Amino acid sequence: MLIDCDPQGNATTSLGLDKRTLQATTYDVLMQTAPVGQTILNTGRDQFDIIPADQDLAGAAVELANADRREQRLRGAIEEFATHYDRIVIDCPPSLGLLTLNALVATDGVLIPLQCEFLALEGLAQLKGTLDRVRDSLNPKLRIIGVVMTMYDGRTNLAQQVVDEVQRHFPRLIFRTLIPRSVRISEAPSYGKLIAEYDPQGRSAQAYAVLAEEIVQREERVYES
Repeated sequence: MLIDCDPQGNATTSLGLDKRTLQATTYDVLMQTAPVGQTILNTGRDQFDIIPADQDLAGAAVELANADRREQRLRGAIEEFATHYDRIVIDCPPSLGLLTLNALVATDGVLIPLQCEFLALEGLAQLKGTLDRVRDSLNPKLRIIGVVMTMYDGRTNLAQQVVDEVQRHFPRLIFRTLIPRSVRISEAPSYGKLIAEYDPQGRSAQAYAVLAEEIVQREERVYES
């Protein structure tokens, strides 16, 4: 299960779904305006469902401000169907508002993608502080699974410097697998395809396959500790 919790709905579009035709979305889950079962769609792929999102979700951040148990809405919804799925992945917006907070309260582990750019380092330190506060006050089960270095260009010194800096400050969090900068990754969503479908033999798809294995191994260690 993939839950699109970003008002831009990029995860929804990337899977080939037309946001204009959606009857119910993550907005309805958070605002409790439709049964959770009505928001779940099959992606057209075997054993892969999604709760999609569109621009209406932006309004939820405002409407939830004074709502009862506003940080717990997503967790309550997930409890209704969690046993039906091996894994539930939540795609968050690039901000630390109520939508992301709902995701952090609902999940056990956080996967942090980090672009190989200097300013991203500052954001990582801020995010880690936020995760610590959420764990202390709202979700004691919350753990950081790891940091994924993305858009890596081995031809530049800056990319390697950023990787080295993250390795120095967060040696136990960074994944060994580096996701390369790739035009093919950028192209795949425009065709409504995963990179593994669009360019299965390409180096980006291969990198993500290796990363997936590394994540599974890391999860076992994180949740056992």
